[in-house]
Amino acid sequence: MSEVLEKATVTISEKMEGTTFNSSVKFNIEEEGSIVVDSDGVRISEEETDCTLIASLETFSSILNGDMNATEAYMTGSLKVEGSMSAAMELSSILS
Repeated sequence: MSEVLEKATVTISEKMEGTTFNSSVKFNIEEEGSIVVDSDGVRISEEETDCTLIASLETFSSILNGDMNATEAYMTGSLKVEGSMSAAMELSSILS
């Protein structure tokens, strides 16, 4: 299991504390693997979700660290969104 994914799972879990998230989103981090966020929590997984966000490790790290806004990453082509845009926007507002 990737150390990067394990650390990201902890970081996302901390940001999600006290929030309600009813959609399911998968972060597909190129060359690392995937993290799923849904009503059951945050975990390393490849399962199907409402939305998949695809980004490089650099872009994903910048979004998680607050150095880059997910909308900015999407608009510049650094972040690809497949599936439900509303699920992506809901998660983005929680993580920012």
